[in-house]
Amino acid sequence: MLELYQFEISQYCEKVRLILDYKGLEYRKIEVTPGMGQLDLFQKSGQRQVPVLKDGDTYIPDSTEIALYLERKYPEKPIIPTTPKKKGFCLALEEWADESIATKGRKALIGALNKNQSFRTSILPSDTPDVVKTLVGAVPGNFLDILGSGVGMGGDAVKAAEASLKQDLEALCLMLSDSPYLLGDTPTLADFAVAGLSIILKYPAGNYLDIPAQLKGNGIPGLADNPAYEPFFTWRDRLYTDYRQPLNGGGTTDFNQDTPHSINID
Repeated sequence: MLELYQFEISQYCEKVRLILDYKGLEYRKIEVTPGMGQLDLFQKSGQRQVPVLKDGDTYIPDSTEIALYLERKYPEKPIIPTTPKKKGFCLALEEWADESIATKGRKALIGALNKNQSFRTSILPSDTPDVVKTLVGAVPGNFLDILGSGVGMGGDAVKAAEASLKQDLEALCLMLSDSPYLLGDTPTLADFAVAGLSIILKYPAGNYLDIPAQLKGNGIPGLADNPAYEPFFTWRDRLYTDYRQPLNGGGTTDFNQDTPHSINID
């Protein structure tokens, strides 16, 4: 069975899980923890970041490389078009999503956590003690903004990311206005990349991710709840309904509970 070394809420891992589910491949999810878990993964694969896919004795890092490997090794239900123009568009859109939606989405998420105390506490696990939730919610947003400025996540960077994401979502809505998928009548790698990488903008409402219940169907204020972008999220929800296997269903549910999470992404 395929094994996916992952972090449950990683955008890049979700991109891979969507592809695995679409192709109908059975796999086991293995959570990786910072520190010892990363060292163990490095010893096995030569990689510290997730996702990493293990197929027999072969380890494949990086979500794009994993997608290309799966297309070569398991060509049933292809995700890359064969005509040159569509293939070129597919690969370009996938790369754009990796560099645009994923990166700017993380910045916008940081901004939402800084500005919105209730959103900040909503991402905590459901068993988090009330005193911890109170402390997390009480941290002033301007203090978090100062901390974020040191790593390129300050207020100006967040505002620029949010503005750019709005343009991206508008463009995606237009692209989907006259076709069921980004490149026509069948889903491709571009669709799964855009859908998976957008999870932190608005988390899927169904039972697809092991996240607090209050997060499901919710996301970054101003993006997730903006009616202008409803066509995009409606499209994404349909893609999830059609192709993503829910937790405890299909072949995606063997979950290694002995190893905690890793926050590294490719």
